[in-house]
Amino acid sequence: MAVPKLSPYQQAPTVRLPSTGSTDDVDSTAVPYGIYVINKSGDTGGPLGSPDFVSGAVDQVAFTYKMLGGDVLDIELTADNIYSSYEMAVLEYSYTINNHQAKNALTNYLGATTGTFDHDGELHSYSKLSGTLSGSSVSLKYPKFTFEYGKRIAEGLAKGAALGDTRIYSASVTLATDKQDYDLQEIIQNASTDGSSMGTDFANIVNNKKIEVRRVYYKSPQTMWRFYGYYGGLNVVGNLQTYGQYSDESTFEVVPSWQNKLQAMAFETSLYTRSSHYSYEIRNNRIRFYPPVTEPGTSGPKKIWFEFTVPEDAWQQDNTRKDGVDGINNYNTLPFANIPFKNINSMGKQWIRKYALAISKEMLGQIRGKFGNIPIPGDSVTLNHSELLSQAKEEQTTLKEELKTLLDELAYSALVETDATMAENSNRLQVNIPLGMYIG
Repeated sequence: MAVPKLSPYQQAPTVRLPSTGSTDDVDSTAVPYGIYVINKSGDTGGPLGSPDFVSGAVDQVAFTYKMLGGDVLDIELTADNIYSSYEMAVLEYSYTINNHQAKNALTNYLGATTGTFDHDGELHSYSKLSGTLSGSSVSLKYPKFTFEYGKRIAEGLAKGAALGDTRIYSASVTLATDKQDYDLQEIIQNASTDGSSMGTDFANIVNNKKIEVRRVYYKSPQTMWRFYGYYGGLNVVGNLQTYGQYSDESTFEVVPSWQNKLQAMAFETSLYTRSSHYSYEIRNNRIRFYPPVTEPGTSGPKKIWFEFTVPEDAWQQDNTRKDGVDGINNYNTLPFANIPFKNINSMGKQWIRKYALAISKEMLGQIRGKFGNIPIPGDSVTLNHSELLSQAKEEQTTLKEELKTLLDELAYSALVETDATMAENSNRLQVNIPLGMYIG
């Protein structure tokens, strides 16, 4: 019986990695996102399109071909697979660097302008930042250290003390005969809902929020005449030993203005309470007067005045100024786009090459794992997919950990510590340098 001659339809693998890539093939159809590809006819390209990225992706094909032994055994990958691995490596590098910079500078970016992003993580062309920051360079800026979070804490403390730009409202309660208890919260809420009695700016401001009563009084004391006397003014008062301005007109003492302020506050407090012959108690914005006013306007005050503030929600924008509550609030609103390929230096590009190779190994391991064994006449060949997957995962983890460790050592706080150590060691070194001696 004659041995049949076989004529296989295909004598070479249908899919194998070429020894080099082609710049004409690196376009948005060859990579998943197309962020770094250049513009071509009929192809919109990526927002960060760079011919350098195309050249790097082409070189990565030759690098992968050599490192995986393509000149010895066929590699079941396409050039497009390598282009995709290269793009993913660049994006992973950008992601890690942006995370590092976010930790460096977030506290100084809080409240600043943010933007809107597309599906690739790029700032939209109509974003507020696109014109001033070229749409992608915020993450490359060296921030001004303004300590925004610390300032916000100080602003909150100032508002708690009714200082700064805190708006203080004034209102009055018309006293009724022999009535002791009045609900200030209800009175203010009704006035806010109506808006007519306190102005349109106050309308619907309270909205059932708890007001903060700052001061209660029935008459504004004449502080200037009753405290400072005829010689009213700051820094100069009569001799404090004969306090009350009964000293000789030629005897004065210069005192700091803060002492005048403290004395005035104490004197006003005395007039508000002791001299008024009335006292009050506030519980949960309900005020009770002692004793009850029997004849309001005749033998007692007709109205009781009080000042209060209305707390704002922490996320509410102030109508009188822009305080940044609609700006950057955390990591997720930082206007960090993908790092432009042209701004990645030689160390970064070497990391990208290694990481892209690790991704290609993982991809090859996944492909070979689908076959397991390949039968050949009289035997079978076992593919090394498990080793490829293990190596790829280990290499990716190692590269990411090395990069993160390096970035942590280069954090702004770490650089300050390094500078401080160098300065201290420099001083210690100079202590040991002997001083020159003059010999006459």
